[in-house]
Amino acid sequence: MKNKSQTLLLMALPGILYFLIFHYIPMIGIVLSFKKFHPALGILGSPWIGMKNFEFILRSGALGRVTINTILYNIIFFLTNDVLAVFLAIFIADMAKRSIQKFYQSILFLPYFLSFVVLGVFAYNLMNYEYGVINTLLQSLGMHPVDFYNTKGLWYFILPLFNIWKYVGYSSIIYMAAIVGIEQEQFEAARIDGATKWQTVKSIVIPAVIPTFVVLLLFRVGQMMRGQFDLFYNLVGNNSPLYDTTDVVDTFVFRALVNNFDIGIATATGFYQSVFGLFLVLGVNALVRAINKENSLF
Repeated sequence: MKNKSQTLLLMALPGILYFLIFHYIPMIGIVLSFKKFHPALGILGSPWIGMKNFEFILRSGALGRVTINTILYNIIFFLTNDVLAVFLAIFIADMAKRSIQKFYQSILFLPYFLSFVVLGVFAYNLMNYEYGVINTLLQSLGMHPVDFYNTKGLWYFILPLFNIWKYVGYSSIIYMAAIVGIEQEQFEAARIDGATKWQTVKSIVIPAVIPTFVVLLLFRVGQMMRGQFDLFYNLVGNNSPLYDTTDVVDTFVFRALVNNFDIGIATATGFYQSVFGLFLVLGVNALVRAINKENSLF
């Protein structure tokens, strides 16, 4: 028994070291939230300024805007991506031939492996005002071109569409695993009873998928304050006219570091992001626990 425990601990060691080095030790840097950082003085030598970094981001008005944007986009991403992924998984699982299932899974899963840089180039070539595919097509039809990169409201639709294109295949495979785990006797009993496809889906498939949906929801809530920096930055970049509707916490922190080199402001925003995310997880888990204790994480 002792040798078995040692083997398991040895297998877990790389994961433990990863979280220790990249997640726990860097938490020391949280102290920069309360300091005016000077590279020459270092973390410990930089002057202590208390809550002034937090006061600055609150008074600037940017914190409320990026928080609302981050939460709003994550809600849209989850509802559009995962709901569509459930229906895709049901659709693919209902296909008779295994070869056709694999073909559709491969086609849907392919965008997940593409770099966000490639995605950004692809989006730019589609939406460029002068030479983009969409505007070229509109002009050929005698219509006016659309200035995508200066029209704020359109990005509430553009970003979720690209998010769906990239992630829906990956998410559908997760739900496919839940559907495959359903006992076949339930489907046979439904056929004997004369149940229609919709009745089978409603009474057997959807209840089996709900626990997976809830677990993924809780995981997404834990990451809700992380605004998918790769997606937003590669599609929007430093395009200031779109900041009101596309700026999220991660892009705000990035610009605070790169443009202003204000490590104190960036760290304070990141600290706020982590604390807010923690309370979101606790709140949603408590809500799920009140509705159905078995589906909660803790």
